Amino acid sequence: MCELLGMSANVPTDICFSFAGLRQRGGGIGPHRDGWGVAFYEGAGVRCFHDPEPCHESAIARLIESYPIRSETVICHVRQANVGGVCLANTHPFTREL
Repeated sequence: MCELLGMSANVPTDICFSFAGLRQRGGGIGPHRDGWGVAFYEGAGVRCFHDPEPCHESAIARLIESYPIRSETVICHVRQANVGGVCLANTHPFTREL
């Protein structure tokens, strides 16, 4: 089963400390090594980062952990594949435009 980290704050806040813990769960101390993703929601916009590599080995994840992106709403996901291959298309959170 996958693991999630979510944050809802009343002021823009970074998740550097909490993401550092989740990053280790992504294939380091946890079995969730089949990709990861994070979305920072900023008004009508969203910054999404995805990688099919294990989160604890990902250069993109190191950037997220060290760069204080501030947002009021954040969702992070580390994947343990049960269905579907290990690939970029299967990393969450998914986005779409209406």
